Amino acid sequence: MSSPSILAVTMGDPAGVGPEVCLKAARLCRGTEGLVLFGDADVFSQLARQAELPLPEVANSLGDAVAIARDVGVAVYHIESLGGRWEPGRVSALTGEASYRYITAAIDAALAGQVDGVVTGPIHKEALRLSGVPYPGHTEIFEALTKSSRACMMLTSDALTCSFVTTHVGLCEVPGLISTERVLDVIELTDEAVRNIHGRASRLVVCGLNPHAGEGGLFGDREEERLIIPAIESARARGMKIDGPLPPDTAFLPARRERTDAFICMYHDQGHIPLKALSFETAVNTTLGLPIVRTSVDHGTALDIAWKDFNADPTSMLQAIALASKFVPRGGDFQSPIANNPLIKLAPESRHHGEELHS
Repeated sequence: MSSPSILAVTMGDPAGVGPEVCLKAARLCRGTEGLVLFGDADVFSQLARQAELPLPEVANSLGDAVAIARDVGVAVYHIESLGGRWEPGRVSALTGEASYRYITAAIDAALAGQVDGVVTGPIHKEALRLSGVPYPGHTEIFEALTKSSRACMMLTSDALTCSFVTTHVGLCEVPGLISTERVLDVIELTDEAVRNIHGRASRLVVCGLNPHAGEGGLFGDREEERLIIPAIESARARGMKIDGPLPPDTAFLPARRERTDAFICMYHDQGHIPLKALSFETAVNTTLGLPIVRTSVDHGTALDIAWKDFNADPTSMLQAIALASKFVPRGGDFQSPIANNPLIKLAPESRHHGEELHS
């Protein structure tokens, strides 16, 4: 019998709900994947005491943590980062720097083959900026540190899957970042991911950039005709089943969703709004096109409820672990990456609806 895959699970920002959902997910995942929680052990210990959650065995070296995870299913890899000088529920440069350290350590471990994939907890973009980190979010960090020039964000749930041509940029910047090559890259990466998840050819829809998909050039600068349609035609020539560009205001109607595996969106909110409206608690964020596996929760740090009643819902973290398990070369016991995962049935009936809901 082969050994289980080892997934690095990063704490996220210590001031948020990341430590809580990590410990809750680790408790529910025992006996399935091998999980190594990357973060400050003092934070995990404090959270475990206050929330009355079990604290996994702590290791000060990654090698020891991996060995423990292979043996008993979960371990904490202690990364000294805070020294007790932080405040739960508050934005700070210190916690932003700490969350970045956990991410970089996990990326290094995955690139070195010490872990099979990375699952990230929620980070706070303002805290990252205050700490001097030059990247606005996880996707950009992973692209830069893995030297990936052809990556994209994909959000997925049982109700809807969206990939993004652009992500964390202002709306005024979006048209200048769209090119036929970029749209085609995202189509191809999404097609490959759908094949990995579902084991069959994909059925894709591409959204237009402008209202009514440009209305034949009436709106916008003919981005649909100049940039998006050529990418769709190239994808069709390569045998992909793909529709578009469709008007974004009708692309996500129920009948269309039923016959579509994934939607290619031109900008952040075009896909995030319908997906979070339909599947906020269960959606998963993954970065396609990397040399390593990376998935993430699709919620933010929820600083308004963090470290208070300890009722944060770990479902998105469980889903992220399940999807990572689907993608790693040595898949574990998880048979479905999204809706049918048996772990989800074990999740408590808690919900977090914090005000920090970024991804």
